[in-house]
Amino acid sequence: MNRHSVNSVFGNVHLGHIVIETRKFAEWRRFGVDAIGMHLDTLDHGTMRFRLDERQCRFLLNYGPAEDAVALGWHIDDHETFDRILARVVDRGVPVTEGTPDEAAQRGVERLWRFPGPKGLTQEIFTTPLVDPKPVKGFVTGEGGLGHIAVTTMEPHKVRGYYNTVFDARLTDYVDETISGVKLKIRFLRVNSRHHSVAVAATGGLKVNPIRTRIQHLNIQVANLDDMLLAYQRVQELGFGMALSVGQHTNDRELSFYARSPSGFEWEVGWNPIVVDESTWEPATHQSISIWGHQPVGQTVIDKLAQFARAAQSLRHREETVPALSGAGIPDE
Repeated sequence: MNRHSVNSVFGNVHLGHIVIETRKFAEWRRFGVDAIGMHLDTLDHGTMRFRLDERQCRFLLNYGPAEDAVALGWHIDDHETFDRILARVVDRGVPVTEGTPDEAAQRGVERLWRFPGPKGLTQEIFTTPLVDPKPVKGFVTGEGGLGHIAVTTMEPHKVRGYYNTVFDARLTDYVDETISGVKLKIRFLRVNSRHHSVAVAATGGLKVNPIRTRIQHLNIQVANLDDMLLAYQRVQELGFGMALSVGQHTNDRELSFYARSPSGFEWEVGWNPIVVDESTWEPATHQSISIWGHQPVGQTVIDKLAQFARAAQSLRHREETVPALSGAGIPDE
């Protein structure tokens, strides 16, 4: 499908919420409220959610063993676009399921449907997010959506093909990076003016995946530099692990740090990324992920060995790609 056609849904799609399955509710309360600064609502003994702005739900936490993100929720601007996306999925023979009224209420949305996504991440689409009369301040969402997620994959072309087929995602740029002797190529995909909503990282040469979780990290954006630095200080003072120190990225120019969430994936808090101008933007390749900073913090030899072990194990498992929606994938341009 031509992503620039009149039927394109680009610009009408925004990352709206993320669903996390965890048994570590007490740790997540401390991390989300005391360290990151989000607002907590406890719905029942097995469900809680965090807010960043006026939306009722940005992160939904359900009690369960995964210790991982299990679903991505995408806000669709209007019913016509919603129907077009749903038709793309159904026409390719991929099963879709309507969310129950209780599931929609937990997410604070209307018209909730879901279907399979790469890496076992269920994709949820919805319209009409509900708002709370007491909005949270200090975070940036709006037109660009919640922030972004990053995945590591052994099938990067198929992951990119999936988001192109479903959401008409556009390639923003690439980063080529070498970390501990391992060559990585990262593809950054946007579905609106935010520099990227999905980052797709893959090793060069042998296809392996050293990351246990479905997402490698998620990102939220704060309004002021002080907000980011204070969160960085709180994460350290409260004893949560720090993955990468404060630094600045080469491609989106965002200043950020990466904490380790209670479920194991990384949580990036960033400030002041660039916004893409569709009239002038051309994809480029950057040779490093960061201009400065973003130094690993507290990583031990045992941590590195565990990553190598996971990479070796990944060779024995076929990755979920949803072939009907990713096809042969999109080769690098």
